[in-house]
Amino acid sequence: MPAGVYLHIPFCKSRCSYCDFATDVWRSGDAVERYVSALCAEVLSHELGVRRKSLHAPDSGLQTPDSIYFGGGTPSLLTPPQVEKILNALTSVFSVANDAEVTMEMNPATVTPETLAAYRELGINRASFGVQTFNDRDLKLLARGHNADDARNTFKMLRDAGFENISFDLIAGLPGQTLEDWSRNLEEAIAMQPEHISLYLLEIHEGTPLADQIRTERRPLPDDELAAEMYEVMLDRLAAAGYEQYEISNFSKPGFASRHNTKYWLLEPVYGFGVSAHSFDGRERYANERDTAKYVSTIENGESPENYREKINAASEFVFLGLRLERGIDLAEYRKRFGSDLVEMYNDDIQRSAEAGLVSLSAESLRLTRKGMLYSNEVFEVFI
Repeated sequence: MPAGVYLHIPFCKSRCSYCDFATDVWRSGDAVERYVSALCAEVLSHELGVRRKSLHAPDSGLQTPDSIYFGGGTPSLLTPPQVEKILNALTSVFSVANDAEVTMEMNPATVTPETLAAYRELGINRASFGVQTFNDRDLKLLARGHNADDARNTFKMLRDAGFENISFDLIAGLPGQTLEDWSRNLEEAIAMQPEHISLYLLEIHEGTPLADQIRTERRPLPDDELAAEMYEVMLDRLAAAGYEQYEISNFSKPGFASRHNTKYWLLEPVYGFGVSAHSFDGRERYANERDTAKYVSTIENGESPENYREKINAASEFVFLGLRLERGIDLAEYRKRFGSDLVEMYNDDIQRSAEAGLVSLSAESLRLTRKGMLYSNEVFEVFI
């Protein structure tokens, strides 16, 4: 199975109020260049390079990487020469597939026509575009650092630069957001016709500014029932517009499902580089240091930035990650990989979930129903 490569770029112009990712405020000068050099050194280092090159070992069962994903943070703050430096480091270690999906996360108002043209020339062929909402009031709530017109203009620049695979991110369930607000977001997104749309229900993470605003009642608590209604509206509108739901939160035009993100749900290997980057090699999950300054100094001292590693319960993760996909779990594949019958092992729990209308069971597969996608965590708990 082909692997994916993930590259974490932590820098942002400002920190969004809901974000709990490993990010740092972008500033010009030496800090970003040192980080890029450290990231490349991690890729190129002998110890890590040998581990990643196990992709080519005859007994690994793995092929060359067919997806590269620049995530963050805001990777579109990197200059084209910095992106080229990272890609050159990757191709010196990996034999990247010729048709690889190469994604860069981009925020509105962080790119120009010239930088987008340069990214395309370097091989970036997919843009994951952080719109979140077309409502300027809500964008201020989220501290996004751009307005709705910035999003519209950036999308046009992406098309003009030749990007034919663009994904939108939108968030539902914002404090004070109405069903009408959400419907207008959907309508505008659909009218722009991106190839892929990721739609998320807002999660409140402790320690974020938004969590503090809600705790101190400066913002209203999101309405879970209204968010569920928004999800239902989303399913209907996107289906009517020709988008296929292939995962709980992800929709695409035919042939444009995210190759990279699907690897996580299918429990396929993904090798991460950069601060806080997570990897999975088929047996173990491991992660890097979360503090950017410490990550850079560790690399500069010739040491490994890895600070976490665990063997996973592959059978359990295969089920609750695979259930996120619309197609569900292939029961024959489960038997082949783990030597046991999933339905026999969890028969009572599966039957209860089926009676509650949360799952659909056939001779070939176990999958979430439409209702089950709304209450997926209740189903996942059975298998964790």
